[in-house]
Amino acid sequence: MANPEFHVFAQGPAPVAPYSHIVEVDGWLFVTGQLATGSEGEALPPGIEAQTRKVMENLKVVLSGVGASLRDVVQARVFLTNFEADYERMNSVYESYFDHRRLPARTTVGVTHLARGGLVEVDFIARRS
Repeated sequence: MANPEFHVFAQGPAPVAPYSHIVEVDGWLFVTGQLATGSEGEALPPGIEAQTRKVMENLKVVLSGVGASLRDVVQARVFLTNFEADYERMNSVYESYFDHRRLPARTTVGVTHLARGGLVEVDFIARRS
């Protein structure tokens, strides 16, 4: 096994804790969960749809930092603070980012709280194509 590479990208969302955006090992990309923050750490947009779009855009940015894309995602985990109210609306935004013939495996869980009061957080495992 190769030594892990730790990637933090200036153009990526500002970390809200001590972490790397991506840790890469043997072509596997472990992508830290992202909130709907920006590179300057601005306030979260209101509503689950806007936050889900921003989260997915943040994930695209960090994947592109290592030359990867959403096509390389094999596993996703979604965390929602208001599961019952937000699940369907989050799903409709999330699904729009993927080719329907290449949907990653996914787990979605309800949680009591996310950093910065976020409504949704998503992390990925990807493999370079």
